[in-house]
Amino acid sequence: MRVGDALPPLEIEITRTLIVAGAIASRDYQDVHHDADLAREKGSPDIFMNILTTNGLVGRYVTDHFGPDAVLRKVAVRLGAPNHPGDTMVLTGSVEEVDGGTVTVRILGANGIGRHVMGTVTLTVPATEAAPGPASAAAPAPPAVSAEGGVA
Repeated sequence: MRVGDALPPLEIEITRTLIVAGAIASRDYQDVHHDADLAREKGSPDIFMNILTTNGLVGRYVTDHFGPDAVLRKVAVRLGAPNHPGDTMVLTGSVEEVDGGTVTVRILGANGIGRHVMGTVTLTVPATEAAPGPASAAAPAPPAVSAEGGVA
């Protein structure tokens, strides 16, 4: 991985179930996340996703790319346009900094209204295996074994 490397985009369908389940899972019982009538009374066209669900989706996006051994160290995001049911959010990212095993990724999540989320995620990734090279540069070859099973 190198500075400037792009992560492949991830499209996430914003369903009513995703919004409500995310709010319940994060114990966010604000009515704007599950009651469309009350959300409308408060000026929103419908229910909308909470920040904790967005944080979880951002974390998933990054760890899906870097693998299950990646460890999130810092997630710093700002919300913009709300995610409403029926929309699609597209997450994109690019490597902003690499310092040994620590990587910082700039994230953007956009929907039909505009930018839903933007920010950075800092994570540690396991050391990658050395690039393949000549056999002499690799680990020593195991001892040869004769046809009779003894070491030659």
